Amino acid sequence: AGRLFAPLGFAYSMAVLASLVVALTVTPALAMALLPGRVPTRDPPTIRWTRAGYQRLLRRLAQRPRTLMTAAAMLTIAGCAALPFFGGGFMPELKEGHFVVHMSAVPGTSIDESLRIGGRIVEALRALPEVRSVAQRAGRAEESEDSWGPHYSEFEVDLKPDLSGDDAEKAQADIRRTFAGFVGVNAAVMTFLTERIEETFSGYTAAVAVNVFGNDLDLLDRKAQEIARTLEETSGATDVQVQSPPGLPQLTIHLRKPDLERWGFDAVEVLELIRAAYQGDIVGQTYQGDQVFNVITILDAASRDNITKVGDLPLRSPGGAYVLLKQIADIYQTSGRYQVLHQGARRVQTVTANVAGTDLISFVKAAKALIRAKVDLPAGTYIQFAGAAEAESQSQRDLMVNSLIAAVGIILLLSIITRNWRNLLLVLANLPFALVGGVLAVFATGGLLTLGGMVGFVTLFGISLRNSILMIAHYEHLVEVEGRPWGLETAIAGAADRLTPILMTSIVTGLGILPLAIGMNDPGREIQGPMAVVILGGLLTSMALNLLVLPTLALRYGRFKRAREEFACTVASGDSRAAE
Repeated sequence: AGRLFAPLGFAYSMAVLASLVVALTVTPALAMALLPGRVPTRDPPTIRWTRAGYQRLLRRLAQRPRTLMTAAAMLTIAGCAALPFFGGGFMPELKEGHFVVHMSAVPGTSIDESLRIGGRIVEALRALPEVRSVAQRAGRAEESEDSWGPHYSEFEVDLKPDLSGDDAEKAQADIRRTFAGFVGVNAAVMTFLTERIEETFSGYTAAVAVNVFGNDLDLLDRKAQEIARTLEETSGATDVQVQSPPGLPQLTIHLRKPDLERWGFDAVEVLELIRAAYQGDIVGQTYQGDQVFNVITILDAASRDNITKVGDLPLRSPGGAYVLLKQIADIYQTSGRYQVLHQGARRVQTVTANVAGTDLISFVKAAKALIRAKVDLPAGTYIQFAGAAEAESQSQRDLMVNSLIAAVGIILLLSIITRNWRNLLLVLANLPFALVGGVLAVFATGGLLTLGGMVGFVTLFGISLRNSILMIAHYEHLVEVEGRPWGLETAIAGAADRLTPILMTSIVTGLGILPLAIGMNDPGREIQGPMAVVILGGLLTSMALNLLVLPTLALRYGRFKRAREEFACTVASGDSRAAE
């Protein structure tokens, strides 16, 4: 999360600091140089009409303080109560216009068969109206760090340009349906950036990874298959795969000890001969100019490619007799594993899945509940979830801790300015006002709270405090500097004085982030869009409740006195305690 939003936070902090410096230095100088010497005594007509209507509205609201505060409290409680019902996900779907499809056939599938199946799939994908081009890569490169076998393929599916976000989602669903029509293959469809992010979280190119740890490989395989079936029953599951499935065809050669002793063979020497026959062995070198080439001896291709001829491999005994391999060994076909996964020096089998049609957090909760109910794990075997859901939980905890540290600093600074706890609470009352708007905005856009939305809430709280600080600070100025008595008229006048600044700052900020909110589903705005929506919704409710509810709260609970009166009250209180 820090790597995604740190540049944004740094840029915002630098912009605020630069704005502060300009407001304290450049703006006063420009005001003296450019503004006329005489300030108009009357406001423009629009501001006068707006101010008069606002004052009338405040007088009516001040006559029903309990009703107003009850409505505001109920709205705030409803917003807070809705937070646990949000769906969640670490990252939204990135619309890159390009998909990477990972296809896995049955272990042991040859490279030629993978290419044949891939050719049919490429033709089917190219028939989709949204697809521009398709390319397949089968197996792995010679010096690749990946451990894929020839049964594994990757497809690069490039979409036609200028597709909308909805068209890209439809194309992804069509690609999944295309692969579902081919029996014996599993496929996972993701965008490139999402795949890299998911691989960073879990080590696999999938949103959810369920790791099964234990010592017995057969037991791990059985439990992984049970978990895979359970995940397929979970609503929203797609692209469910066991990462290292058993079933690799292999030929087992079991040497018979009595026959070895009868013919005088050494078991190690026999195995080395079999390896040299079918894998090859370096027996010399040849030179061509300054180049050196190894001379390798190996069995002819016709004999190597026919498993029925393995038993006919002739071996020369120490006594000079030729003996067929089948005379000293049992040869039979079995199934094995092409890969044994490890994590932290522990054996592991992994089941991966992607999520479609629901949010990631809800899916993981449902999957955990189903696995607990349907999969029995013996002693020494345990399950561990990994992927974007776990990463989001960790990011939420980190964000909450950092936000609490920042909140403590903010409260300390505000307490220095307000000088009493009542006015401090009035300033902080704008936070739940902003929360309500952010919650409503998230609901209006689908009820999915991603990491971008969470960062939007944190940013919103910082922006919305500005309006309440403007209001409370102006009340203190009217009472302490101008000497007005604190009451209904002063509260209405102070709110009316701050009507234009609060409206202008909120509207200008909202207009600035409106383009991001409008295009939140467009490619390239998947992260900033939810953040902008939260900020925009919170600004609207914060502005409205700050202008309508905060004056009534300040009139009822605020403490605004002249400096002399406050000092006299403090001295009188001290004298009374001394007299006691």
